[in-house]
Amino acid sequence: MGRLRTAVRTLADVDLTPDELLTQLDDLVLRLDSEGPRFDAWSGETTGEVGATCLYAVYDPVSQRCSMARAGHPVPALTYPDGNVRYLEDVPAGPPLGIGGLPFEVVEFDIPEGSVLALYTNGLVETHDHNQDAGYARLRDALSGSLPSLEEVCDRALRNVARHRPEDDVALLLARTRALHSDRVATWDLSTDPAVVQHARELACGQVAAWGLEDCVLTTELIVSELVTNAIRYGNPPIRLRLIRDATLICEVSDTGSAAPHLRRARVFDEGGRGLFIVAQLTHRWGSRHSGTGKTIWAEQLLPSSGPAE
Repeated sequence: MGRLRTAVRTLADVDLTPDELLTQLDDLVLRLDSEGPRFDAWSGETTGEVGATCLYAVYDPVSQRCSMARAGHPVPALTYPDGNVRYLEDVPAGPPLGIGGLPFEVVEFDIPEGSVLALYTNGLVETHDHNQDAGYARLRDALSGSLPSLEEVCDRALRNVARHRPEDDVALLLARTRALHSDRVATWDLSTDPAVVQHARELACGQVAAWGLEDCVLTTELIVSELVTNAIRYGNPPIRLRLIRDATLICEVSDTGSAAPHLRRARVFDEGGRGLFIVAQLTHRWGSRHSGTGKTIWAEQLLPSSGPAE
């Protein structure tokens, strides 16, 4: 499980879609199983089969949409702001990890701001008499109504659902969704004319200054210049520039091309090839993600601290 957890975190940083991530995990479990028997330090027994279930979800606070895929994991629950609870049974169960050769399916749906998504292991809802319907009903009751404190809801769920000593391990994760509204997001559609790069810099710097982030203006100008130039040279139209102000300042440039960017060190006499290297040096993190319509290159800056408290 430790190796799988490390793999999930690594694959998540690559911005894989949920079905692609589960496919990569499935291949990893098959490889682990092919390594032969292993000694379990906890039980003192030798085991020869590896298997696991997984649920992977990606939530976009700008569009308020969530994409999700399951690999044999229990169906998640969603508590809406009005207190009603719905099990997301539209998400196909999928095969457990380690079966191999079977596809995983992604489902996308809207999640209203202020909703609570509940993810859990089957040990929470299973009972001694194996009546999972009763366990699911008790979990629904625990998640219903006003949910002021997620910690209190977790305690209530464990008291009401796991009434007896569980036969399997129990994990419960609650996440309350929030949204990034238009005052924190700025988007511009750009042409493929190289002259638009200067205009894109002006738009981005003006927005960053309007957000009161003057210390980020120069860095943002360089990032926008490099990413937009690369999209014009190597991508396909349409090109879109987006700035997001959240806990960090994120700059995104999207196009409909499929070619992935590559970071390389330019040689001394090279006239190009330093763009992404410069972006990597100036930012906290950067990366790319692919979608059904193309790719997005993003770069993330840390916001300047306004005082010792921050």
